Amino acid sequence: MADDKQQRTQQLKEKYGSVLRVIEQQGVRLENVHVENNKLLIRGAAPSEDAKNKVWDQIKLVDPSYSDLTCDLRVEQRAGQAAAAEQTQAAAQTYTVQAGDSLSKISKQFYGDANAYMRIFEANRDKLSDPDKIKPGQQLTIPQ
Repeated sequence: MADDKQQRTQQLKEKYGSVLRVIEQQGVRLENVHVENNKLLIRGAAPSEDAKNKVWDQIKLVDPSYSDLTCDLRVEQRAGQAAAAEQTQAAAQTYTVQAGDSLSKISKQFYGDANAYMRIFEANRDKLSDPDKIKPGQQLTIPQ
């Protein structure tokens, strides 16, 4: 009986292998992956609603009815600031400072508003101590 369950587990893990890869790529924290009631049970915590949706999109691509799968994913509630920082990084671009650049000039280029330079400064506090002191060659994160 144990061999049958192991074989079924392996069979379902192979079928839903692409789902398990998306789970890993999206940073979902898995709590359970095993066969229960002849279905693959995947239980875990996703870092965001978007990550959870990407996992479900992949499940539906593999098997739209997902009749042999039970997926119980919840969105992990984290400090709002950490989640916001993560979203900013995910939606950010990188810019290399050129000679003659200022944060206002870069801000105008990316946002159409020179006065939005503090958005760039705040996103780069780890690299910048003063919004007026940037150097050619510096890599800056440009949040969306």
